[in-house]
Formats: sequence, structure tokens, C-alpha cells
Amino acid sequence: MPFYERDSVRIHYEEVGSGFPLLIIPGGGLNASITSLDTSVPFNPMITFKGDFRCITADLRNAPPGQSSGPLEIDRPWDSYSDDHLGLMNFLGIENFLVMGFCIGGPMIHNILRLASDRVVAAALMQPSGYDPAHPDLFYQNNIKGWGPPLCEKRPDLSMEMIHDFLTCMYTDRADFVFTASRNFVRSVKTPMLIAPDDVPAHPYATAMEVADLAPNSDVTIYPWKDTQEHINEVIEHTRSFLKQHAATS
Repeated sequence: MPFYERDSVRIHYEEVGSGFPLLIIPGGGLNASITSLDTSVPFNPMITFKGDFRCITADLRNAPPGQSSGPLEIDRPWDSYSDDHLGLMNFLGIENFLVMGFCIGGPMIHNILRLASDRVVAAALMQPSGYDPAHPDLFYQNNIKGWGPPLCEKRPDLSMEMIHDFLTCMYTDRADFVFTASRNFVRSVKTPMLIAPDDVPAHPYATAMEVADLAPNSDVTIYPWKDTQEHINEVIEHTRSFLKQHAATS
């Protein structure tokens, strides 16, 4: 089980396959871990794309089901996760890479693009999370109940008051659009993006399509796509083609 370590951060990661590097961010919110790729997303990209790319994934820092750990950086929640992803790429000697993110991976991709857009060759946002005004405190409520308590059990140095402050900074204070980037920023991003929209409260269709409309080099998969295996397979092939095309021209 390989680990990347930086100061007090310890990130458990895995890699399979060979070829152009593809960073894969699992779904499952703040509980996202490598095991989520078998349980919380429509297909496991580590298996699906290992014949095409050097696939790299990791447990999110402080995801209770995983093995990654580090400080709870209350004032910079999204940036702390980006530090882990970009730091892992540095540790592996990778400068430029593709990135695919499920669920919470959508906002995380926007944040990586904000911090290091020159390193990302193309991005695939699969059932991306976003803000839905009909469910304004969804992510805070989900995580204060489903992430904070098990994390505090695992980490006695943390408290629910700290969890509250972290989630407030991460979600409540940024309750708009994709949480990590403005609409003007998305308009400015030249990185090719593939959007595979969903339509549930945590993955609002309207927000995903707004990203697709704003981003100048965007592509969109079929919708719905998770309803049948045939549609999932079609989106897998669309994604494979999109990623291979941009890897070949990087």
C-alpha cells in the first residue's frame, strides 16, 4: 500500500496501467476513498481505463473509510485537498496529466484548474457536485451527519465544533455554483472539459450544464447515462476517446 507523505499529511494512493497519467478523484463526498470506486460511482475507471492510461487515485484526506490523514485546514478546505492531489503528482514525477473526478471531484477539478491549469491537459467531470438553491444546505447536513462523527471517532484530536467550522467554510460560505470557482473563471478556462451530467440534489443537472455552457472548450455526454448499462458503456467510450484525443496532442 503506497503512501505519499508531506509534513503531517499522509496520502494513501494506488496506480495501475501505463501510458499518459490520469488522476482519478473518487466520488462519495468527504468519505471518498479508493474503495468508493467500487461502490459509489457508475463504473470503476481504475479497471476500465488501465489499458489506456497510467491511472492514479487516492483516498481523500481524512475520509474515514480510507487511510489518508492530515490536518483539518479549516480556513482552506478545498485548497488543502488540491495540495494533496498536486503534491501526489509531484511526488510521482508527473508534470502534466489528465484528471477525472466523480461527484465531489467536480469542484475539486475546478480548484485544481484554478491553481495549476497549465498542468491539466483535459478534465472529465462525471456526475459533478454543485450548488442547488432548492437544497441550500445539503452538503453541510450530509457531512455533519455522515462524515464528521466517524472522523471524530477515528481522530480524537478533532471535535464536532471544528467539523462545523470546516464545513461552513467549505460549503455554507461558498453556497453558489461549483463552490470552488466563479462563473467568470470557468469562462476563462481553456482546458478541454467533458461533462457527464447527473440530476439528483447533490449533482444538479442545471449546474453541470451551466459549466458546459460557460467553458469555452467543453463537451457533454448523453443524458441520462446511468440508467442502463448500454448508456454507461456509451459514456465510457466517449470519455475514453475524449481523454485519448487530448493526451495525444499534449
